[in-house]
Amino acid sequence: MTPTTASKNVQPRAGWRFRLGLTVLIVGWLSPLLIPVVTRTSLGTEWKTIISGLLAVGIPEVFSVVAIAIMGKEGYDLIKDRIFKFLKKHGPPARVTLARYRIGLVMFCLPLVFGWLAPYGAHLIPGYQTNRLVMSLIGDAMFIASLFVLGGDFWDKLKALFIHRAKAQISAKT
Repeated sequence: MTPTTASKNVQPRAGWRFRLGLTVLIVGWLSPLLIPVVTRTSLGTEWKTIISGLLAVGIPEVFSVVAIAIMGKEGYDLIKDRIFKFLKKHGPPARVTLARYRIGLVMFCLPLVFGWLAPYGAHLIPGYQTNRLVMSLIGDAMFIASLFVLGGDFWDKLKALFIHRAKAQISAKT
């Protein structure tokens, strides 16, 4: 057996190094949740800004590197494989039904049209001014959900928008 094939068959044990590395990884990525705690302290504005910035940007990345160093390559590969397996299982399917596609298109277009027209006609929508943030969050959530409802073929269409030489191939069947 060659060294490369032997290393692929090695499954990390759930020993103390793997558990400690996983804990450090989770703590690092949850550190941005401490930002509201920092902003409520009596520290100066400069310190609040520095600490909040580190909690948002620096600490998760540093903790990730430390966690990978603790658990080793095999442990990191195990976590990565499990995450990608989960995303593949629960991600958008390649093809969807016509009804699902139409529902997804409505979910995709409605927030775009609403976001485009809202600045011009917000006064015509009852309760919009007082609930602007909630309406925006609902629109954003609907837009993101539409990408999963529309399926993998739509992702390819969306990707083609950003490729200069991409051509649309419309089949005879619709």
